[in-house]
Amino acid sequence: MEGLLSLIIIIYLLFHSPAILMVIIGLIIRKKKPSTAKKLFIAAGIYFLIGAGICGAMLS
Repeated sequence: MEGLLSLIIIIYLLFHSPAILMVIIGLIIRKKKPSTAKKLFIAAGIYFLIGAGICGAMLS
């Protein structure tokens, strides 16, 4: 059971790591370039949605 939990955590991080990086970068550049940060936040939100599989669940 512990191996399964490790696998789930690795898959979760694999699917969501780009979105987490986009949020961190957006927070860093928020004061200098607010429009770019806003685009990064939107892209990260969409990536979280797709990474979680919510879009696929709604389509089926």
